[in-house]
Amino acid sequence: MEHLGCRNLLGSLSEFVDGTLEDELCAEIQRHMDGCDNCRIVVDSLRKTIYLYQVTKESAAVPEDVRERLYKRLDLDSFLENKEL
Repeated sequence: MEHLGCRNLLGSLSEFVDGTLEDELCAEIQRHMDGCDNCRIVVDSLRKTIYLYQVTKESAAVPEDVRERLYKRLDLDSFLENKEL
C-alpha cells in the first residue's frame, strides 16, 4: 500500500474515528499519525468534538419556562397560542 499523505488522510478520518475503516488502512493511518503531529491533532480534535456532542446533546433542551419567556420577549405570543391548539 502506498504511504498516505496528509491530504489523502482527510477523506478517511470519519471512518477511522468511527472504527468502520478497513484494518489495513487503519494501520496505515496510525503509522502516518505516529510521525505527523498535525494529523494527530486533527484526529484528536475530531474525537473530542464527537465526544462533546454526544455528552451534551441531551442537555441542550431549553426548559419550558425559559422558552415561554423567550417567545414573549421576542413577541411570539401568537406562536405560543398556536402551540397550545
